[in-house]
Amino acid sequence: MGSNLTALLSGAVAMASFAATLFFLKFWRQTSDTFFLLFGLAFAIDAVTRATLGLTHISNELEPAFYCLRLAMFVLIIAAIATKNRRR
Repeated sequence: MGSNLTALLSGAVAMASFAATLFFLKFWRQTSDTFFLLFGLAFAIDAVTRATLGLTHISNELEPAFYCLRLAMFVLIIAAIATKNRRR
């Protein structure tokens, strides 16, 4: 039961991350602002990792591949914020 619930919740978070990806990419296409592009890429990475976790039933999220992808996601978010604030 716990494994099925974990897979369901991972799928729900993956769907929400995919929706956020589409949201940010829509605004990137309208404004051509790299802030939205980097946030869209970060949420796309999150959607892929969450979907993979849900489909493969890997219980440990700290596997090196998932950890590195999540680290890349947070680096993209920090880079987006830093570049947006640097332009001012």
